[in-house]
Amino acid sequence: MLSFRVHEHGAPAALRLDTLPDLRPSAGQMVVDVKAAGINFPDVLVVSGKYQILPPRPFTPGKDLAGVVREVGAGVTGFAPGDRIMAQVEHGAFAEQATVTPAQSYKLPDGLSFEAAAAMGLVYQTAHFALVERGQYKRGETVLVGGAAGGVGLAAVQIAKGLGAKVLAGVRSPQEAEAVRAAGVDAVIDLAGPDLRESVRAQVHAATDGRGADVVLDPLGGDFFGAALRAMAWCGRLVVIGFAAGDIPTLKVNYLLLKNISVCGLQWSDYRDRAPERVQQVQQELFDLWRAGAVIPRIMRALPFTGLPEALDLVAQGRVQGKVVVSFAGGGK
Repeated sequence: MLSFRVHEHGAPAALRLDTLPDLRPSAGQMVVDVKAAGINFPDVLVVSGKYQILPPRPFTPGKDLAGVVREVGAGVTGFAPGDRIMAQVEHGAFAEQATVTPAQSYKLPDGLSFEAAAAMGLVYQTAHFALVERGQYKRGETVLVGGAAGGVGLAAVQIAKGLGAKVLAGVRSPQEAEAVRAAGVDAVIDLAGPDLRESVRAQVHAATDGRGADVVLDPLGGDFFGAALRAMAWCGRLVVIGFAAGDIPTLKVNYLLLKNISVCGLQWSDYRDRAPERVQQVQQELFDLWRAGAVIPRIMRALPFTGLPEALDLVAQGRVQGKVVVSFAGGGK
């Protein structure tokens, strides 16, 4: 099988395409013929050596895959060869074959393509847990999403709208604004202006009759974090998801007292490891939202598998609205 592997950490172009022996499952494992893989910002960090979990080199990166079960190991129940599945793994998705466990895997609904499933993995799980579990969202509340045209951001927009929220979408370009308007947001918040501390609050207050946002989802960090704090409603909740803007902000906690607001974080992999049954439940809720037409993965680019370094580079440069996926020939169905 072919596999992109990290021999030395660096830019996406440093990945090597190796030919490896076919995989065989151990007890409790399945081997999947990968049809499509989704690209996530953490994949860029893994390849560059900046992620918090790095396996020994050489290794195959990649966290999101969709494909067909090739073989099951001893003790596996509920899955059989030929099943169409998607899975989230710590690493190993960027190859023609991957090893997964039943706890990491979900059978695809009829009609959901491999490419769409690969685009509907980690970012939708992250967005759902951030909004519902950590943000304690209640139907009808106002949700402000930073980086709303990115993978997690656009997933959060769709989920929040599907759950009855008023959604304010923070974007930095006309192209991003177009993407979030197509997703049905209630207001676009311009994050490209010079004074975010004042401009974000003014825009959010204008969109909420001066009330502010009940829930803020922040995958950006940087200046957006402080600006969003100032735009929150009384008893609002801000969820830190990541730092795509580059800088990790700090917080003077007396501000939390002044507005009765809270700030919490989300690391989705902890739920995967500590509460796999909850992750399975959330995935079924996401499939329900997909069946209802609320969740529609936006695939900006679909590249052949050999285009993986280019796909990673697009994500690294922040040039993606929605998702980029790579697929093997004939892998879209």
